[in-house]
Amino acid sequence: MLTAILGATAAEATNGYFANGYGGTSKGMAGAGVAIPTGILGLAQNPATGTALPTQAGICLTGFGPERGFSIAPGGPLAPGSQTSGNSLFWIPCGGFNYKLDEQSSVAVFMFGNGGMNVEYGTNPFAALDPSASTDPLGINLEQAFISLNYSRKLTPRLSVGLGPVLAVQRFSATGLGAFAGMSAAPGAVTHGGDDWSTGLGVSLGVLYQVDSQWTLGASWRSRIDMQPFEDYAGLFADGGEFDIPAMATLGVAFRPADRPGLTLTAEYQRIFYGSVPSLANSGAMLAAPLGSAGGPGFGWKDMDVVRVAAAQRVNDRLTLRGGISHASSFIDQGDEVLLNIMAPATPRWHASIGYSYRLGERATLTGSYTHAFRESKSGANRTPGLGQQTTLFMEQDEVSMGISWDF
Repeated sequence: MLTAILGATAAEATNGYFANGYGGTSKGMAGAGVAIPTGILGLAQNPATGTALPTQAGICLTGFGPERGFSIAPGGPLAPGSQTSGNSLFWIPCGGFNYKLDEQSSVAVFMFGNGGMNVEYGTNPFAALDPSASTDPLGINLEQAFISLNYSRKLTPRLSVGLGPVLAVQRFSATGLGAFAGMSAAPGAVTHGGDDWSTGLGVSLGVLYQVDSQWTLGASWRSRIDMQPFEDYAGLFADGGEFDIPAMATLGVAFRPADRPGLTLTAEYQRIFYGSVPSLANSGAMLAAPLGSAGGPGFGWKDMDVVRVAAAQRVNDRLTLRGGISHASSFIDQGDEVLLNIMAPATPRWHASIGYSYRLGERATLTGSYTHAFRESKSGANRTPGLGQQTTLFMEQDEVSMGISWDF
């Protein structure tokens, strides 16, 4: 399954390049799931929710359709005009298994992915910077898959905790960046390095506390994952090809009104620590230091704050309906960071979702969701002499997720 995910995962409905929820139940609530159990894939958001699940297996498939691109104004060496990236449909599998050891504890293994940094442009706006460099189409592809083991336990009737190691595998490739070789500390490791792989280990922790019959609190944290550097792209990413996976922390609350049976309302706050990873966070607004050097240019990303509100209504014993919205802070502060982000136009901030679950019988449940990430643009001009043309990035996204789970 790892090969299948890395073969298909280039993007999902995203906050930066982190998926906005995992599995159809969470995705149907705009990514919510730290204070309300959302199935096996919900363990990626809060590993403590395993105690609320039965012994259960589940598989899921997400179809993701992003539209992203850029426009460059005339007045400089970059080729002016607008382009929209190819590769507009991706299929992403996921799944896992939760086993209830006893009434207090469970173990699980599951797989999920991140994505969002994938573009393929028909022509190369950077080709004119160096006529001797390759004029191949501009494109990059970053794929990340995670395999997690999970242990959750009820310490008291109201308090559950969960933890688990997380194995991350990522793959990266780039083409059409030959014009930047002369700006790099390692000119031979900027572009056309083929697929480069790296791995790393992290840990995920979670807490779920049922205050009373109406209120539940949840919190989770996934550590920064120290990844092996991309050696074939040591001249592109800062610090010799380092590309670690940022930490993520989430707090949330769920409320079940006493006068509305079957209704659950939830709200949560999440922070993704992009600003702690130099290859993402270092400014590329002024290409003064060489690419790939210690402290070299990056994408200028900052920490991202995400707020979600959602609702789930159990209509009857078989059908549950869901909906939610989420809002994220901008991935960059200033418009002068847009040039390098032509390769990663992570502009969407608002997501809206709807979803459902339907029990087919005593054991099987179908789940589905639809998410739209609204079009967002970011404009500005790089401050490097000769690269100061006005540039605008844009992206919007549509995503459909479906899955089936089986209780044992």
